[in-house]
Amino acid sequence: MVRFFRVSKTYPGGTRALQEVTFSIEKGEFVFITGPSGAGKTTLLKLMILAERPDRGEILLDGLNITRLPPSKVPYLRRRVGFVFQDFKLLKDRTVFENVALPLEVAGYSPTRMQRRIRQILRLVGLNDGYLDKLPQRLSGGEQQRVAIARALVNNPPLLIADEPTGNLDPQLTTEIMDLFRKTNLLGTTVIVATHDTSLVARYGHRAIALHKGRVAGG
Repeated sequence: MVRFFRVSKTYPGGTRALQEVTFSIEKGEFVFITGPSGAGKTTLLKLMILAERPDRGEILLDGLNITRLPPSKVPYLRRRVGFVFQDFKLLKDRTVFENVALPLEVAGYSPTRMQRRIRQILRLVGLNDGYLDKLPQRLSGGEQQRVAIARALVNNPPLLIADEPTGNLDPQLTTEIMDLFRKTNLLGTTVIVATHDTSLVARYGHRAIALHKGRVAGG
């Protein structure tokens, strides 16, 4: 599903974010990307959706070498990947419905099909129809995270990536969000979660790829 081969990334000023990173994640796996702040986790995730491009190496997604993908094709790649940001990145002037609808609008869904799919995905993440017309600022942190997950999953991407998705949540909400990811994985989606929380990794027991100073240290 995802393969990195000797991938390196250095930022202007000489900061080495990733150095000779090689690993594989198979279709249907649930994998943690672990490491302390500054280890390279976020850079690695950004490379998967070409929000950044590597200086060297190859990245394959479903057999396609995305490092050679022209900019005009990047939006099509991103339709196949759901991304959950640590800070949610919900549009504050749009309702829950409108936020979750964004990927479906890009994909050309009809209004009827869009309504049905959004209600379905909100139920999956534990939100009823009463949330459809609410603005993000009226929601708790846990509810905003659920909306962000719904938006990431609404067009059924084969790959879900989450960057520190529980970093700002209390233990109960962390458990609920992780259970959502497990449920999503059981439905066939490949799930990649970046976290610095070693207790989370120990609790759930999935494979972990450990980063340390931009290099793979284990996994």
